[in-house]
Amino acid sequence: MKANYHTHTWRCMHASGTEKEYVENAIRAGLEILGFSDHTPYPYPKDYSSGMRMRTDQLEDYVDTVLALKAEYRQDIEIHLGLEVEYYKDYFPKLQKLVADYPIEYFLLAQHHLGCEMYGGWSGMPTDDPETLRAYRTQTTEAMETGCFTYFAHPDLLRFIGDEGVYEEEMRMLCRRAKNLSIPLEINFLGIHEDRHYPDERFWKIAGEEGCEVVFGLDAHDPESFGRPEIARAAEEIVKRNGLLLRDTVEFRSPV
Repeated sequence: MKANYHTHTWRCMHASGTEKEYVENAIRAGLEILGFSDHTPYPYPKDYSSGMRMRTDQLEDYVDTVLALKAEYRQDIEIHLGLEVEYYKDYFPKLQKLVADYPIEYFLLAQHHLGCEMYGGWSGMPTDDPETLRAYRTQTTEAMETGCFTYFAHPDLLRFIGDEGVYEEEMRMLCRRAKNLSIPLEINFLGIHEDRHYPDERFWKIAGEEGCEVVFGLDAHDPESFGRPEIARAAEEIVKRNGLLLRDTVEFRSPV
């Protein structure tokens, strides 16, 4: 790997290690580019507290920390500042307003919940409901069409166990739209490492048939995520089996 744009920090409450440890391990693993993209704060109502993302009052410290590392390690590795973001239509403009005063370079789309986190279910729960699958496809397509997302992280997160024909129809529409919008799709290394339900071979077969571009993402939640060659080989096999177009780097799209 030349670049990894999917890196978390302790602020999301389910990652460990210091930012400096991530940087130094990335350098030892031979990466040339490292992007931090912790789970975005969201300006929810004050009576709701998320358990999976940084707080809004932690954003400034996150930005300052990454920028300091960018300067400190400028001779060793190229560091970028991003956020992993769900698309919640009612709150997305508020998020853009929140980050507008900071030098956030990119958003990664990652639809962990349908509808909105405050009331929607986790996208990785098994479902055989076609409407749930359709809602995921619709919501993520609308997100891509905003033009604010650099790439789509673990797009195969939705765990559909229903009719295979319905899955193929909906995911083909999703992949086709990503292709038309030139938005790369991420093959997620954490999913491989933890033997999750994704990467989903069904999805990547469709993505290959539609000519989608893909990018590797470590989804690093600890400094040891770097330098796992067996995971990289497994990801490369997914690319080869499905005739996917692998990109080493991505071009950032302005999140605001």
